[in-house]
Amino acid sequence: MRSFALAPLAAACFTLAAQAQSTAVPESLDKVVVTGNPLRSQLLAQPSDSLSGDQLTLTRAATLGDTLQGLPGVAATNFGPNASRPSIRGLDGDRVRILNNSGASVDASNLSFDHGVAIDPLVIDKIEVLRGAAALLYGGNAVGGVVNTLDNRIPRVFTSGLGGAAEVRLGGASNDRSGAVVLDGGSGQANAGWGWHVDLAGREAGDQRAPRFHSPTEDGSESRTRVRNSAAKSHGGAVGGSVFFQGGFAGVSVDDFHTDYGTTAEADVTIRMQRQRVATAGEWATASGPLRRIGWQLSRNRYEHTEFEGDEVGTVFKSRGTDGRLELEHAALPTPFGPLKGVVGVQTESLDFSALGEEAFVPSTRTRSTGVFVLEQARLAGVDWTAGARSEKATVASDGGERFGVAQSRRFSPLSLALGGVLPLNNAWSLSANLNRTQRAPAYYELFANGLHVASAAFERGDPNLGLESSKGADVGLKWEAAQSHVHVNVYETRFANYIALQATGESVEDEGESLPVYAFQAVPARLRGVELEGRWQAHPALAVLGQIDAVRGDDRSTGQALPRLAPLRAMLGLEGKWGEWSGKVEWRGAARQTRVAQFDMPTPGYGTVRLSLARQVRWGQLDALWYLKLDNLGNKLAYNATAVPTIRALAPQPGRSASTGLQVRF
Repeated sequence: MRSFALAPLAAACFTLAAQAQSTAVPESLDKVVVTGNPLRSQLLAQPSDSLSGDQLTLTRAATLGDTLQGLPGVAATNFGPNASRPSIRGLDGDRVRILNNSGASVDASNLSFDHGVAIDPLVIDKIEVLRGAAALLYGGNAVGGVVNTLDNRIPRVFTSGLGGAAEVRLGGASNDRSGAVVLDGGSGQANAGWGWHVDLAGREAGDQRAPRFHSPTEDGSESRTRVRNSAAKSHGGAVGGSVFFQGGFAGVSVDDFHTDYGTTAEADVTIRMQRQRVATAGEWATASGPLRRIGWQLSRNRYEHTEFEGDEVGTVFKSRGTDGRLELEHAALPTPFGPLKGVVGVQTESLDFSALGEEAFVPSTRTRSTGVFVLEQARLAGVDWTAGARSEKATVASDGGERFGVAQSRRFSPLSLALGGVLPLNNAWSLSANLNRTQRAPAYYELFANGLHVASAAFERGDPNLGLESSKGADVGLKWEAAQSHVHVNVYETRFANYIALQATGESVEDEGESLPVYAFQAVPARLRGVELEGRWQAHPALAVLGQIDAVRGDDRSTGQALPRLAPLRAMLGLEGKWGEWSGKVEWRGAARQTRVAQFDMPTPGYGTVRLSLARQVRWGQLDALWYLKLDNLGNKLAYNATAVPTIRALAPQPGRSASTGLQVRF
């Protein structure tokens, strides 16, 4: 093992409180989530998933997208092994909100698929996913859903003494060597004490192995078993602390994350990224009075990444962002229909973005937005109802430039509404439904882009006259819950009056002797609809059967053509067992051939892969440890991801056969 793996030690950071509850049995995906649930309801009308504990340990991948792509309705953009955002129900980019501890995660990953998410999966305690529109609390950018990564960098629960965790992991298709260590401590009492947190993490990986494939070259193609220019290094750390008082806490944290990785699309281009974040958060709650809870958070992010062409600096991207949120929960109000409880709040965000270099295809921009929201809950006729509204004011301004024209500014006033309900049919069955109307202000690149975008191999042109993107959606769900078994079914449809799509214009431009197509951001009527089915049946005290299937279909209603980058029909079958301290899982995951593709895209063949994992709980005195072994793609099947952009798909197939192992120690 290299000295690199010994310095930052271990791969997943877990607080002592979270790890004390961790077991080898996968946790139910229907437990209470905090994302989009300020009133801490036991039953949510909106479909939600969460990963934590040993389940997250065994699922964790190098990127956030790859970690989550096995969940119902969630795919990954897979621009090689180092840049992969989640795609939810056929929507990606600026329509899926990525959060860190419920606050904005500032980076440039929504601008281009080759830009990685500036969140290290090694230091995440829990990931929560909301599928479908969640604009009330998080703005129109959450029309597709929300991914919220949670950690303990600002301690929210008092813990006395010293605890922590450490983990190392080795292997995988990229010969991964990674690790992390976390320490948590505190002193005093829960109503008059303080707590602290420290974590370090690091990762080093080589070029990803794949089944033999034909990689495009300037002269045709070549046979390869490695994805070119896909190696990566990363390291990061954080310190944080909180003061605890009667009814609440207040804390602050500072974190720093660095990563260097190959872009894969070009053989000699690498990206060096850094994100620094200062955050504060707190809460005060009481059981009496008209105001029951006050929650607040504020973060300041500094993001920068430099694209190197060999040793020469190419384009430099910078973002400076601030995100603030204040929530006030009122006491239950008496009404003729029963008590009405709710929360009102305000959220404000600012983002200053710049791109300097020959390949900068967007100007320097400034985005400001402020949203006011209200969410109320009541029980009527046996149904738990949730209703809310959000009003925003947003400004997007361009500094202009030689290529981008004169400086200009656009103002928008999005308004989003939602209504949901959960009807418990009996102790096991429940029916849920959601209706939403969401408006999203165009992103800065949709308005002002004008240049060659290397990641998409096209000249992209924005439209500064674009209006609000408006959509209406409906979701119906049915759940059956037993002690260790469950079945969840959801069907949904979202209609966009003016979906902002990147459409081919039929024009072309010359760049260094090469003819490139011109794509323009245009508003088109669109529809997305799909189904998700996921279940677990405890067939025997030691054995469970797992199953999952999802499908999404998206159309441009003006032409009938498919929307871009849609996942095909996907399915999973698995067996999960536990024998004393041992646990194991085998699963088959398949994807059908995707033939409904956007203009100028190519169909992707179907595939099926088999995965196997084995784990054992070990106890050494006061230490609790988990050893695990994972075998992926046992049949070494060649597979391509339909949700990746066409320019990268043939260059970076899915990983080949691999084995990885790790050891996590909690104390």
